[in-house]
Amino acid sequence: MQARSRLKLVTPTGEKRAVMPQRQPNSQYRKREYLTPTEIGKLVEAAKGNRYGQRDATMILTAYRHALRASEVCDLEWSQVDFERAELHVRRAKNGKATTHPIRGDELRELRKLRRESTGSFVFMTERGGPFTTDSFNWLVKPTGKKAKLPFQCHAHQLRHSAGYKLAGDGHDTRSIQDYIGHKDIRHTVKYTELAPTRFRDFWR
Repeated sequence: MQARSRLKLVTPTGEKRAVMPQRQPNSQYRKREYLTPTEIGKLVEAAKGNRYGQRDATMILTAYRHALRASEVCDLEWSQVDFERAELHVRRAKNGKATTHPIRGDELRELRKLRRESTGSFVFMTERGGPFTTDSFNWLVKPTGKKAKLPFQCHAHQLRHSAGYKLAGDGHDTRSIQDYIGHKDIRHTVKYTELAPTRFRDFWR
């Protein structure tokens, strides 16, 4: 995204001051706040071409599969990954509900590869040997989305939204999605089911 140019504000005394324009609404930057499964696949594939492709692709996939916030995937520790049972113990931010998720085979294989190369307690480490920050994860996702030639600018939190819409589109009930995503208030979950195409599947027979 191009840097926003400064505007000149003339005060009543004639003094000129530089003022940054206000950020436009999200709708001006992208058509929707989630990615389709196909777009997620393109994002993961594009990440594999990054300098640390295996780590980046696994981080994006894990955040998507478990509807993790940026802070949750950045804080993810190996102690939360049960390789024997293929389970992830999810700790939620914002007083969300902690839960345990199954880990699918493709994700489990990539996590095993990372574990063999890891020497720290965090699952996803930067090249400096520390955990990711939310800003650094977001800066990973944005250029990767551009590399994947997605139709609009994407950001890290879209991975969480994408999981919600995917689960709703698969026909899962709102309460189960709430528990999976860790929403404290079910009203936050309803926005996924409201747009799910399964709501209208039997309207025309």
